[in-house]
Amino acid sequence: MELQKITTCLWYNGNAEAAAKFYCDIFPNSRIGRIAYHSKESAAAGGPESGMKEGMVMTIEFSLNGHPFLGLNGGPFFKFSEAVSFVVNCKDQAEVDHYWNKLSEGGDPKAQICGWVKDKFGMSWQVVPTAFTDMMASNDKEKVAKVTKAMLEMKKLDLAKLEKAFNR
Repeated sequence: MELQKITTCLWYNGNAEAAAKFYCDIFPNSRIGRIAYHSKESAAAGGPESGMKEGMVMTIEFSLNGHPFLGLNGGPFFKFSEAVSFVVNCKDQAEVDHYWNKLSEGGDPKAQICGWVKDKFGMSWQVVPTAFTDMMASNDKEKVAKVTKAMLEMKKLDLAKLEKAFNR
């Protein structure tokens, strides 16, 4: 894997490898890279409350459709929040359905709103048809208001319903 100037680092509580494999199975052009394991010293550095042990995965490099990530198993100290999410730009409803269905497996159904989905690892994703993004950037404020109202009533975005609201 080529070293990037900026790589997204995601903090996990012992399940970074499982998360990397889960995501790589969902997104095309994805792969696992280098894996580093906790030494006795790095496992001890987090203290006993970290749950990290010598020989466990410490970091795992992976890329999703060419975007580099680093999964770090650092213990239970930090959690994901909706303050950081990943946008999955989809060309059509079939792509929306694919990513939504895969990313929502085992996730929190209560966190599904307006195209947002939280996966089983707690990471938030926005699964968005690019046509919706174009609609929201329209200079026609009335159309934007209509499509916004329609979107606010959805969990998974429905492109046909969004287009209907935008064009009426």
